[in-house]
Amino acid sequence: MITPLSTPVDAEVIDAAPNLKLIANYGAGFNNIDTEYARKKGIPVTNTPKVSTVSTAEVTCGLIISLAHRIVEGDQLMRSTGFNGWAPLFFLGTELKDKTLGIIGMGQIGQAVAKRMHAFDMNIIYTQRHQLDPETENKLGAKFVSQEELLKNADVISLHRPATPDSVHMIDTEQFKKMKSSAMFINAARGPLINEAALLQALKGQEIAGAALDVYEHEPEVDNGFKELKNVVLTPHIGNATTEARNAMAEIVATNTVKVSENQEPNYIVNADK
Repeated sequence: MITPLSTPVDAEVIDAAPNLKLIANYGAGFNNIDTEYARKKGIPVTNTPKVSTVSTAEVTCGLIISLAHRIVEGDQLMRSTGFNGWAPLFFLGTELKDKTLGIIGMGQIGQAVAKRMHAFDMNIIYTQRHQLDPETENKLGAKFVSQEELLKNADVISLHRPATPDSVHMIDTEQFKKMKSSAMFINAARGPLINEAALLQALKGQEIAGAALDVYEHEPEVDNGFKELKNVVLTPHIGNATTEARNAMAEIVATNTVKVSENQEPNYIVNADK
């Protein structure tokens, strides 16, 4: 079974295919699949890690820049009422130089974002379960901090955690209240990581300055409240939507399919016996 990460594969689906030998997810995430049930049935589940890193990092950086400089908002203005010409205080955004980028989850994508935004002269702080080695931190210009310190001090907060049962709504009302009123929040990871109702409330209450979302809690549905706000950038889950990334993902899926058909072990099994 080759399935995109948008397709639920639960026990009922798995049981409907008694000859199933492989579930090859076309995507790095795999929370759409009941991996534990598949493991009990002896069916390996594979994903397509690593190859999405560059594309997702580039999209994240694009969202940060677009939000800070109000690029999408400016495009909408020019396609509607237009403007009266250059003026000293018209349509002001904010520079990213010397601002602090807080990254929650410093895996491959988080590190790729840090590398790119460090080149924009941003100060990088990050939080996750384990601190990176000093050499990697030095290369990225990154400092390890607690989540509380990150939420309090970051000018831009970018989320890069996988979706697991313990990470659902890890960013909720309490976390938004700890952020600066000038903070910008980015989610190009997984929608359920944040409580969107709490985010919408924080935006409407001007508790934070703006948000950019590429993923959604109830995807593909998007709360109309976000669409009404000018300080929100919305993209349709395009994190790895590049020819290069999708071709590489397809190659992994095809290779694993051939391997299993030839009674070989596939690559990137996510539900192997512990």
